[in-house]
Amino acid sequence: MHIDLTGKSALVTGSTEGIGLAVARGLAEAGAAVIVNGRTAAKVGAAAASLGSNVRGVAADLGTPEGHAALVDAVRAADIVVSNLGIFQPADFFDTDDATWDRHWQINVMAGVRLARAYLPAMEANGWGRFLLLSSESAFNIPVEMIHYGVSKTADVALARGLAKRMAGTGVTVNSVLPGPTLSEGVEAMLEEERARSGWPIAEVAADFVTTHRPSSILRRAATVEEVASMIVYLASPQASATTGAAIRVDGGVMETL
Repeated sequence: MHIDLTGKSALVTGSTEGIGLAVARGLAEAGAAVIVNGRTAAKVGAAAASLGSNVRGVAADLGTPEGHAALVDAVRAADIVVSNLGIFQPADFFDTDDATWDRHWQINVMAGVRLARAYLPAMEANGWGRFLLLSSESAFNIPVEMIHYGVSKTADVALARGLAKRMAGTGVTVNSVLPGPTLSEGVEAMLEEERARSGWPIAEVAADFVTTHRPSSILRRAATVEEVASMIVYLASPQASATTGAAIRVDGGVMETL
């Protein structure tokens, strides 16, 4: 299968590192004109420069309505939107205050809501589009160490399903993608203390985390960001035209449900 996105424009949020950067790279390699996004001009500029000449960047904090407005002002339309921006913060439920819940909701859920309102109408008018929301296997396996995160990711799955139904018959597909444990910079930071203590390579530390804390994993290791990005690039392609309203797993088999 050859994925050709020549002539398509793609916006990937939270794309200065991790899964987002890998997705931006994959879309650019498939021929799309890519817009990368992050909060700081320095990181956005570095990410865009690393991906080639058909990539530009927009610095905007999409956790706020003001940041969203700045992005839309800079990017009026896109054929493909990947709402990748997200945060996670381990904390016991009884230690998680309203501010933490609200921050996760604004960044993990409302950023996607605002993007959908901004970009889906033009996709519908054009008769083609791809809108993808990054959820997580935590949407179904709510992690006890960060219930607030799991709830926000469940909302992303519901949002994608509802939006797909709203876009029915338009040529626009909407899906959510559910990665499992993935060796992104954020996960590396979370595991750094254990890496320093054990002296193991980070991939081994991540594999130990997966087998200990996600024992249902069939893969028995963390996925790479490129493995997750490959699924997203496919879902953004013309070849995925019959896939919509779906919650697509890239979870290494962590989810026990059939």
